[in-house]
Amino acid sequence: MYITDGDASISLAGAWKYKKDLEPAIPKINNYHRYPTFLYNAMINPVIPYGIKGFIWYQGEDNVAAPQDYRTLFPMLISDWRIRWKQGYLPFLYVQLANYMKTQPEPSESDWAALREAQTMTLTQPNTAMASIIDIGGADNIHPQNKQEVGRRLALLAKNTVYDKPVQAYGPLFQDYEIKGDKVVLSFSETGSGLATKDNGKLSGFALAGSDQKFYWADAVIEGDKVIVSAAQVKSPVAVRYAWADNPDANLINKEGLPAVPFRTDSWNLSTGQQE
Repeated sequence: MYITDGDASISLAGAWKYKKDLEPAIPKINNYHRYPTFLYNAMINPVIPYGIKGFIWYQGEDNVAAPQDYRTLFPMLISDWRIRWKQGYLPFLYVQLANYMKTQPEPSESDWAALREAQTMTLTQPNTAMASIIDIGGADNIHPQNKQEVGRRLALLAKNTVYDKPVQAYGPLFQDYEIKGDKVVLSFSETGSGLATKDNGKLSGFALAGSDQKFYWADAVIEGDKVIVSAAQVKSPVAVRYAWADNPDANLINKEGLPAVPFRTDSWNLSTGQQE
């Protein structure tokens, strides 16, 4: 190996020599965008006097390390902005975290999943709507490349929430569950024209646990607007999780093509707003 300027060449073989401080040190990166108030003071506060129709928020990756805090911080941000604009409960549309990073072979805990849960919980705030993009992310790119579909799903939410158009804006949204023997029956809202799978194949992404809270991949089948979940290793099921991972292999949709929102029954129920 060698380096050359086209005329002379210098071999890179053998022992190397170097001179310390020949070049200036790399400047320290302060990441000011992560400082409290920095983005708000620079980019939000100057436009508060202007009349607007609503907000679109994207998205929350920097909070993944503390998903429990996001349950409080995100609703506070929404409330604060509405107070400052003085236009009532302005519509607040936001995008849930996409699937990202390596797919795990077995069910496991996930801060990304917990942050998505915090985002789903924020739907209890008035005049909010959330676009799920759990199906269009990528393992090696934190920014989903299919921005057009992200925008389309936000537009559906705006049509439905802001402009009262009769469009199917959500994918299936977990509502309730019932344990029947060794099976769990899951109920959903926002089923649209019916439940389906994205690839017309077998349902994937469901995990089941008994009282020991050890989760196993589960078999799942669609029956009308419900999903029946079971696992050979779990004879007395207690909890179900769906798409509970950084980058889940999950394919439940409605026939309008919108993905089911990730959830777990062992923590929070959207229909009641209660911890379980």
